[in-house]
Amino acid sequence: MGRILAIDFGKKRVGIAVTDPMQIIANKLTTVSSHLIWDFLKDYFQKEDVEKVVIGYPRQMNNEPSQSVLYINPFLKRFQKLYPDMEIELVDERFTSKMAFQTMIDAGLKKKDRQNKATIDAVSATIILQTYMQQQRFKQ
Repeated sequence: MGRILAIDFGKKRVGIAVTDPMQIIANKLTTVSSHLIWDFLKDYFQKEDVEKVVIGYPRQMNNEPSQSVLYINPFLKRFQKLYPDMEIELVDERFTSKMAFQTMIDAGLKKKDRQNKATIDAVSATIILQTYMQQQRFKQ
């Protein structure tokens, strides 16, 4: 069984989270600059056995895609071209940034640490991954 990697893609930064090899626990991994994501993925896929990639896909309240898909869709197309055999799942990422911020407050992070957008992006990716894992368990 391979890991599941989650991506919270943004214009400037990409939050990344990953499961353990048994796909039980979701952990925040890192945040990388958007222009470095391809190098990061290449290296990570060479080092780790990744079974599936979960990508946050933003939607509006009416369930229509949000404006952010204008830069996420090109990322998805390139990903599918570079990794045609990798399974991809899209997960609604509405409110993940707000949930990440609240999670950081609940965890007792200081205000200065909560203002670090890279941390918010990595926590958002973790929430996306946890959401996906819960949906899969519910389906079973």
